[in-house]
Amino acid sequence: MTMSKATKNTNLHAAKNTKKDEFYTQLSDIENELKHYWHHFKNKTVYCNCDDPRISGFFHYFSYGFEAFGLKKLITACYKNQNMDLFSQHDCEQAIYLEYEGDKNHNKVPDPEEIGVKAFKGDGDFRSPEAIKLLEQADIVVTNPPFSLFREYVSQLVEYDKKFVIIGDQNAITYKEIFKLIKENKIWLGYDNGGTKWFRVPDNYDIKTESRKKIENGTKYFSKGSINWFTNLDHQKRHEELILYKKYTPADYPTYDNYDAIEVSKVKEIPMDYAGAMGVPITFMDKYNPDQFEILGIANSARWIGYECLTKINGRNIYNRIIIRNRDSQK
Repeated sequence: MTMSKATKNTNLHAAKNTKKDEFYTQLSDIENELKHYWHHFKNKTVYCNCDDPRISGFFHYFSYGFEAFGLKKLITACYKNQNMDLFSQHDCEQAIYLEYEGDKNHNKVPDPEEIGVKAFKGDGDFRSPEAIKLLEQADIVVTNPPFSLFREYVSQLVEYDKKFVIIGDQNAITYKEIFKLIKENKIWLGYDNGGTKWFRVPDNYDIKTESRKKIENGTKYFSKGSINWFTNLDHQKRHEELILYKKYTPADYPTYDNYDAIEVSKVKEIPMDYAGAMGVPITFMDKYNPDQFEILGIANSARWIGYECLTKINGRNIYNRIIIRNRDSQK
């Protein structure tokens, strides 16, 4: 069968995105986030469906903590990677997955003979029928999905009604599909957001900005902008109240030219006594307590989702603002 030009271009584009998305999460970042969810994992099956299980930090964390978490089962799968090398070129059409059901010989180590290694018939893509069958077994999905496929990945998790803790770019907050879920309180940010997170990348990965590159013990790392955890598992931070100290004055908080909402340029300066609509930076989501604030919409690329107006001050567009109300002030 002859491949069409459009199909060839699509495949090349997909391969390019796969290479760009090949970031491996450090164990320290995994530990810093997942320690806040221990009570959610007891008797649960965890699925890490975007990780080479032989070198994945997620598999290491859950396999060594299997009994401490009280897990029922751990499944870890990868896409087109049979080589032990951390960064294969994805040139093999067969992928594998591992299944681990805990320590059998009581040495407190996940030994190779205790881990079931199985081969996919296909490429192990998270959208493949084989991978979806594994997804259907899972209670909680924990992984670092391809950033270029983040919308599609989250959509699948929602479709199959799965709990999850996953990593994504901060800008994903502004995606129409993701923000809709945030506004409907179906997804929120995790615990350990912000700060610098370093991902292991191939030696030939091109990093143009020196401040985002480092090499330790011969291993290359890349810091990819602002990275957040996204989840639908409850955690303590989500219920912490943001302490407000400033009072509203028209001089400090200008109103948008064509909509009745005030501009708040810094999250820490949200006025404690203003009951109307406010536009705040997307970093607000890391402080969002649904009991304290109500999310009304978002100004994304100058146009609000669900509204037909632009947020402007003196004719100047203000981009990427979450539109909120303070529930306490309304009371």
